[in-house]
Amino acid sequence: MSLLSPSSFSEIQFGREVCGELEAGEAREWLVTNGIGGFASGTVAGTSTRRYHGLLIAALEPPTARTMLVSGLDESVSYLGATQSIATNRWTSGSVSPRGYLQVESFWLEGSKPVWRFAFADALLEKRVWMKQGENTTCVQYTNVRSSEPLHLDGKVLVGYRDYHSATIAPSASDPQTQQMKIDSVGNGLRVLAFEEARAFYLLSSDATFQPRYEWYRDFSLPAERERGLEDHEDRLFAGLFHAALDAGDSITIFFSTEQNTSLDGAQARDQQSNHELKLFQSWQKKQLAVTSAPPEDEPAWLWQLVLAADQFIVNRPLPGDPYGASIIAGYPWFSDWGRDTMIALPGLALATGRPEIARNILQCFSRYVDGGMLPNNFPDAGAVPAYNSVDSALWYFEALRQYFAATQDLEFIRQLLPTLVAMIDLHVRGTRYNIKVDPADALLYAGAPDVQLTWMDAKIGDWVVTPRTGKAVEINALWINALRTMSDFARLLGRPADGYTRLAEKAAMNFQKFWNAERNCCYDVIQIPAGGNDPLLRPNQIFAVSLPFSPLTAAQQKGVVDICAHNLLTSHGLRSLAPSEPGYKGQYTGSQRERDSAYHQGTVWPWLIGAFATAHFRVYGDRDEALSFLEPLGRSINFGGLGTISEIFSGDPPFLPAGCPAQAWSVAELLRVRQFLSAPRAK
Repeated sequence: MSLLSPSSFSEIQFGREVCGELEAGEAREWLVTNGIGGFASGTVAGTSTRRYHGLLIAALEPPTARTMLVSGLDESVSYLGATQSIATNRWTSGSVSPRGYLQVESFWLEGSKPVWRFAFADALLEKRVWMKQGENTTCVQYTNVRSSEPLHLDGKVLVGYRDYHSATIAPSASDPQTQQMKIDSVGNGLRVLAFEEARAFYLLSSDATFQPRYEWYRDFSLPAERERGLEDHEDRLFAGLFHAALDAGDSITIFFSTEQNTSLDGAQARDQQSNHELKLFQSWQKKQLAVTSAPPEDEPAWLWQLVLAADQFIVNRPLPGDPYGASIIAGYPWFSDWGRDTMIALPGLALATGRPEIARNILQCFSRYVDGGMLPNNFPDAGAVPAYNSVDSALWYFEALRQYFAATQDLEFIRQLLPTLVAMIDLHVRGTRYNIKVDPADALLYAGAPDVQLTWMDAKIGDWVVTPRTGKAVEINALWINALRTMSDFARLLGRPADGYTRLAEKAAMNFQKFWNAERNCCYDVIQIPAGGNDPLLRPNQIFAVSLPFSPLTAAQQKGVVDICAHNLLTSHGLRSLAPSEPGYKGQYTGSQRERDSAYHQGTVWPWLIGAFATAHFRVYGDRDEALSFLEPLGRSINFGGLGTISEIFSGDPPFLPAGCPAQAWSVAELLRVRQFLSAPRAK
């Protein structure tokens, strides 16, 4: 078997046609991560357009307590008697200075590492950025590709110390209470201490010299935040200046880290990251060959890139007595790990990429947080008590576990979890938080409480729940039936009583016909709503009643659901959350937070839903090639917005521009999962 490496291809690459246009460069964002919740991100143009753009956003309490430490670099290169900046900054005055993006000859992703090539006369300088796995350490490497004289590189390191959701504001020099950051020289660089109780961080290199500085640069403009109706500017502290001279062929690496003793071997650090990506790539290739028997090189290059993107969301979440606890970051840059997102994303991120041990660690980790039969909806970034305001997280847990077992046949793990699974089902039958309970009359699951949104359509503005879905929701009950069938199978495999689960599933499946809206030949979105009656709005949630393994619909009804979703909700990049013909439809996701939240599930396109749609379409029509064709436009979107990854959402109206988080776990995961499912010879 011949295995390829990430260096065998470069799907993401641009020349001056993109790099030389500021807006085009700013519309494309890169991301690197460290496997413990920390990350670095920015734009191809080099500007920081978000408060989340920076070179070291460290997870001080992995995978949370993410803190902006190194905001950026302002570099210049001296060559042949001339000095050129390779940095680009936007200012609140409206000016753009310097304009280093004009020196960018090309940009590409080397695996997941962003690489810029800057041109100066006959000289070329490359810049790469990556993070060390398991450390809050960012590496920035410069390589003199060619020159007839040495290149002299100077870099101003701009820092802060803030929660990554906020913005840095320079202290007033006239305030007697102002506490200055301490910047001290240490071996191979500088130590920065924001205040006495803060975590110190370091600016280091064995190849460059450092000089401490203390100068505030004020009024950086953050246009992406302005578009979101949020605070749109910040200040940054010029904390240190580094200098290096590079002959042709030389490389230097600058390290930004919370670890003073991190290794400063740049070549080794780069090799370690490349080897890490190679292992990811080879695990996926072996899985592909086992499942599809097709050569991985025949797969589209966007799929290869998404394999690397998948790893960016998987993080360590150490638990007492379990250092291998793991979880999934829902999206970069602003989400933490969420129960619902984790369970939906787990099959694509871990199983489809050939890493079932990661899937097992995640399932084990979340089993320890089950409370009242429910999984946490999210782990707050500040490390507070998890929130349990989700009805579907626990139900998706059963589906993730079913897929794990299908991939591994790890019956011993199912045996270990069985008491927890039994309690989860029992508590849903008897009732748990937020009026989540099984209606004994029809065995369907009811959920809802005032001012709480429990399903994935969970936008809330103050006391206004934008998409209230109290009652019996269609996808919740499809998941409930699926969980009961899964539990019945597990019990039977373990020699335990299974008839109770089977009978309950059959009763719920029979009464699922209450969801059928014969007038529109599709499903109601919610039945038995508090105001009385059923909700007829055309939403995509019904697609799960076809895509999940145990469908409670007839063959004709399944076709009706697929057809109405295809004709009214399907776009190039996923399914709309509401049909354009429905009242309240919003085709653009823009404006203030209130405006955006009001559009979040009122027409906005969600790419993760393409997985369920393509699965359902194949099950109804049996045309593998046609089902696969629905994935291609979304796969190619890795060239715009979040580079090499898939955005959280897209606008509901053409041209379906990306919005929300530039990198979303379940968006990437569902493409990987459904592509592998549809490529398998026995997919059904």
